[in-house]
Amino acid sequence: MSRVSQKALVSAIKSVSAMDLRQKEALADELFRAQPNMFGSVLVLQRMGVSPEKMDFALNLLFICFQAMKETGLAWPLITEAEQDKQMARYVAAVRFGEDLPPTQSQRAMMQYLSAHPEKQLLAYVTTELTKWLSSIAPDESDKYVMLGCANLMNCIAFVPMPAIGKKA
Repeated sequence: MSRVSQKALVSAIKSVSAMDLRQKEALADELFRAQPNMFGSVLVLQRMGVSPEKMDFALNLLFICFQAMKETGLAWPLITEAEQDKQMARYVAAVRFGEDLPPTQSQRAMMQYLSAHPEKQLLAYVTTELTKWLSSIAPDESDKYVMLGCANLMNCIAFVPMPAIGKKA
């Protein structure tokens, strides 16, 4: 079952798109306090050779994902480095599995992955934004880190185990 509704996602997109620099700085501070590992996973892209302009894309996508998390009203647990590593390994294994199959079976495996994903709205949004971004930039070897990082953030949100109580007090 989806935790991030279409309504929450659309609201987050509109909110972040309307923010000025000061508001984005405040959101970054809040993100750092609530989900420092997610924030760090975007900041570390610089060490992997990602340009500031390309980091800005990943940061904006993270802001939207974080705002969508807030819009749900759920009490989200801290997404740890271990959870990020787990989701990255899971995602890479799924991609590699599909690469090793004949085209028909690869397509079927991809459709199964998509249909089983718990956050279809978020998956569709992140995938669409990555596709648009890739078509608008000068390709570079470091782009794979941006793509993997953004996909991993989305999967962490989708698969992180939630606490038993689920709503904020």
